[in-house]
Amino acid sequence: MQEEIGSYEAKTKLPELLRRVEAGETFTITNRGKPIADVIPSRSSNQHKIEAAINNILKAKKHKVSDEVLDELKGAGRK
Repeated sequence: MQEEIGSYEAKTKLPELLRRVEAGETFTITNRGKPIADVIPSRSSNQHKIEAAINNILKAKKHKVSDEVLDELKGAGRK
């Protein structure tokens, strides 16, 4: 459920509000108790995160591990 926040409080606490939205929270800004606007995380921000994750996966796929190193890693994990 979205948290409701008055317009005056939203104005005075905008930097904190934006940090919380960036972290994934959503808010409904009200004016005299009447819902006026919803503040939600930007989809473009999510798109950047998705692209970064895809790039990391592709980089990891390019990294080859030799059989010797793989055997050493397997052996080290079975202590």
